[in-house]
Amino acid sequence: MRYQLFKDSENLSKLGLGAMRLPQTEPGFGKSIDEPKAQELIDYCMAHGVNYYDTAYIYHGGKSEVVLGQSLSKYPRDSFYVADKFNVQANPDYRLQFGEQLARLQMECIDFYLLHGVTDLIAPLYEQSGCISYFQEQKRQGKIKYFGFSFHGTPECLREMLKKNEWDFVQIQLNYYDWFQGSAKEQYEILREHGIPVMVMEPIHGGMLAHLPAECLRLLPEGGTSPAAWALRFVMNLPGVTVVLSGMSDMEQAKSNVGTAALERELSKEELSCLEQVSALLRRKVAVPCTACRYCCDNCPQGLDIPALLSAYNEYRDEAAALGDNNLAVWRLFRLKALSEDKLPGACVGCGNCTQHCPQGLDIPAYMKEMAALLG
Repeated sequence: MRYQLFKDSENLSKLGLGAMRLPQTEPGFGKSIDEPKAQELIDYCMAHGVNYYDTAYIYHGGKSEVVLGQSLSKYPRDSFYVADKFNVQANPDYRLQFGEQLARLQMECIDFYLLHGVTDLIAPLYEQSGCISYFQEQKRQGKIKYFGFSFHGTPECLREMLKKNEWDFVQIQLNYYDWFQGSAKEQYEILREHGIPVMVMEPIHGGMLAHLPAECLRLLPEGGTSPAAWALRFVMNLPGVTVVLSGMSDMEQAKSNVGTAALERELSKEELSCLEQVSALLRRKVAVPCTACRYCCDNCPQGLDIPALLSAYNEYRDEAAALGDNNLAVWRLFRLKALSEDKLPGACVGCGNCTQHCPQGLDIPAYMKEMAALLG
């Protein structure tokens, strides 16, 4: 395992475990965490040098913090670091939420504490709530070691956030797709300009870069490395990147990621060019860049499985592009007809809660409306 020195005092593992997608008792939205498998996964990570564990108040309906705290309680407290997040949309009472998090984790101090999912829309809520000064006080009291935020907004919003307060670190969505096709490169460079350590989330873009279409696989560099490993290696070798989080759900992913984290060779210009070509092809194929984080689902009054519906929409758009005819591609949506009527896109009431909670800012109601018309 490679380690990165943070603030000249902490040696953090290059690979961190993101506890947003822990093993579940059965596949599907809202299913319970499989605690024995989660313990096994965390034990493996601890045994192989992973010492950074990231969770949040809303992950797994609040159970992620509980399971992570229980799983790590068997280890000395100075052998790992925990990152947790305050979510102003889940509960604006930051004092209550922070106290609840300490209780769930069974800890007296949280090593890395973040404002969760800052966007251009949400940033004013954090700034006006009074939570920032409160968490800075908790840092002075020793209940928080380092204070930062996770970010999904525009570069302009990021610059404003950095002007108004001092931050120990910032966590951004960074992967080679968003680097070449989005604003991730600019966000990364802004943080580098300010000398702020970078924590990375979504290095595989919610699994998209691990499950590439055949046309993209043919473009990958030679060398036998898996698509997921190429994605991890891209971000792990960027200067200033301290920890790369992976939402590991099973032992196979953990073993693969631990192996990748041991590779120190930087990517060549030729390999980077291959990844840029892959990203460009994906850009043409992926209509909706959903990462399946599921933040939208908890706030949907209809209880729709929005990532699954958007996945079907992407299949439809991919087929339409290949055939050059939208009408001929509609059959790709027909698998949705197996759902009950109240779970179909037509059940969307257009309230916009999903878009407000979407880190990507996707206009989800518009996609639901389009699919409803196509299915109708």
